[in-house]
Amino acid sequence: VEDMLIEKTLNNIPHDIVQASDYENLAKRFIEPATLAYIACGAGNETTLEKNLSAFDQVELLQRVFVDCRQGTTQTIILGQTLRHPIMLAPVAAQKLVHSKGEVATAQAADALEAGMIASTLSSVPLEDIANNTQAAKWFQLYFQSRKEDSLGLIRRAEQAGYQAIVVTLDTPIQTLSKGAQKLGFQLPADAQPINLANQQTSEQVTLKQHQSVIFQGMMREAPLLQDIEWLKTQTKLPILVKGVMHPKDIAQLLALNIDGIIVSNHGGRALDGTPSALSLLPTIRAQVGQDFPLLFDGGVRSGSDVFKAIALGANAVCIGRLQMYALAVCGAKGVAHLLKLLRDELELCMALTGCPTVQAINQDVILSKEQ
Repeated sequence: VEDMLIEKTLNNIPHDIVQASDYENLAKRFIEPATLAYIACGAGNETTLEKNLSAFDQVELLQRVFVDCRQGTTQTIILGQTLRHPIMLAPVAAQKLVHSKGEVATAQAADALEAGMIASTLSSVPLEDIANNTQAAKWFQLYFQSRKEDSLGLIRRAEQAGYQAIVVTLDTPIQTLSKGAQKLGFQLPADAQPINLANQQTSEQVTLKQHQSVIFQGMMREAPLLQDIEWLKTQTKLPILVKGVMHPKDIAQLLALNIDGIIVSNHGGRALDGTPSALSLLPTIRAQVGQDFPLLFDGGVRSGSDVFKAIALGANAVCIGRLQMYALAVCGAKGVAHLLKLLRDELELCMALTGCPTVQAINQDVILSKEQ
């Protein structure tokens, strides 16, 4: 433990971190076991978690020559916003679990590397503090609250703080601790509680009848419905993206509502176990939404090569989840910034050697899927 604390105070990045995925291995020395299980483990038997990771191995890159990449750039435009690179920080809750500054440190890293950041409703620091610490693109992730006035309060705060889009997460109306976290007795500490919800009224206690289900009549009682998205569109002029939809019927309903974007995600394998990998669904979803529709991705990204593959299969940008927590635990803001630089460098390497001088040039012509 003493060695862990000494290393954590070092100003320099650990010398043995040479690629983005190294942060995952090193984080085990900085995060206590129950918390690490909460972050790293997946739902059920973790089959979806494993699929998210292994799916990238099924995609191979085809190297190109004779392509002039001397004017290459990772710049991309999403929702009219110019991003320095297509690597965003996904909404990750309770970041004070691994660092005393929590999401503030992450926002500072996003600012330094010009990375878009999606701040979580369940952040452990106020959403305003996150916004004040980055000049890069910033979006606010919304979990619908049981009372509409509480959801609207979060939206108004996000607007006033300068967030540029609302991201609604839909795929976890029910979420339990992973088996690994349960076995180690994980509990969310006081300093990592969702501070954005601190002043909300406690939800009215629901008394179930004898024949009623804790799942159906209990937890699913407040699950978002399509009319909630319709209502949200009447309440804000900010672009609205939806995160966690993969079924074509759900996507069709959202397209009919003129939703502004979709983040293809299975919640990092933390929601319903047994779903396909998010990566495997990207080409089908891209075909359904059309070429010009903003489509983002998260799920299993551990390298710039993974970022490249997701873009080749249809994503406009990629969101990084667990990796940012690992880097934050190891070196705080400097670690997250270093992680983003490594990912960007790895992405640029793939672009250069596949003959893709721009993000827009990355497509399925430069990959080979083993499933084909």
